[in-house]
Amino acid sequence: MQKKAIFLAEQGNTMINRVFDGNVRDRLNQQVELQPVWIHPGNAKLHMEELAGVEIAFSTWGLPLFTVDELQVYLPNLKVLFYAAGSVQRFAREYMSRNCAVVSTWAANAVPVAEYTAAQIVLANKGYFQTALHCKRNHEEAKQVAQLYPGNYAARVGILGAGMIGKKVIELLRPYHIQIDVFDPYLSDTAAAELGVRKTDLLDIFTNCDVISNHLANLPATVGILNKQHFDKMQPHATLINTGRGAQLIEEDLIQALRDEPTRTAVLDVTHPEPVSRDSALLTLDNVILTPHIAGSMGNEVARMGHYAAGECERYLSGVPLQYQVTLSMLETMA
Repeated sequence: MQKKAIFLAEQGNTMINRVFDGNVRDRLNQQVELQPVWIHPGNAKLHMEELAGVEIAFSTWGLPLFTVDELQVYLPNLKVLFYAAGSVQRFAREYMSRNCAVVSTWAANAVPVAEYTAAQIVLANKGYFQTALHCKRNHEEAKQVAQLYPGNYAARVGILGAGMIGKKVIELLRPYHIQIDVFDPYLSDTAAAELGVRKTDLLDIFTNCDVISNHLANLPATVGILNKQHFDKMQPHATLINTGRGAQLIEEDLIQALRDEPTRTAVLDVTHPEPVSRDSALLTLDNVILTPHIAGSMGNEVARMGHYAAGECERYLSGVPLQYQVTLSMLETMA
């Protein structure tokens, strides 16, 4: 007999149907007995009899928040939540306190972020962002600006944070024969050697790297961690890429460093606030590239997260160890 499973979602949550598309649902229907009604705190009381036998839940962005007491009352036998999205910080502890495993498909979301980042790094090392701007004005001037940039062979790239995304970026860059420096207090010397990277500090990376890419975890300790002392050390041709969190950068310090050296470049997919304030210089500086938080899963990519959740459910039902279960200790360092 198949185990009962539910979707946790508010009515009108369009992401559920995109993440758990027809192909994903077909895969899930072979594994579990999916209940037809999406459950949230507003309707759970109406379905208490059916919910009493539910062991498995699926959700994604827009997961409705239940208190610990509500979970006890409405989902007393829930054993596992498969969250087909990224960060679980806002709800994981409530579920874990009820002995419910929380599984996040952050690894699926790491793929497009790493792809976006690797693409930007390759372009930055070629001087793409600066020369594309100059080329419209003066072709010869653009060729002169291009001489500032190293190309990709033997270029030096700094990766801030060697978590799931940082590791994937390192993997994608391997064919380019790029030297990679890493700042990550949690990366052991052994793990660094296995990745083929050099561990170092922030000042060394900002002083010596051609491109710096931020993938630090979203924690109180990382708010404002990148500031004037780092940006002022950037080489005249250096590029900073941020797909982490906007609040990890002191915006005014970055703006001043970009003004001081107009051949420095910032590629920002995240900002703080987001979107950028209309009076921010980030909107007027030629050496700032802004994208609207597109590095993560978008379009067809979101269904990858649903498939990761379905794969984890298959492991759970087979008694095989889960690959992406979140633990309390992981919550201390993960985004």
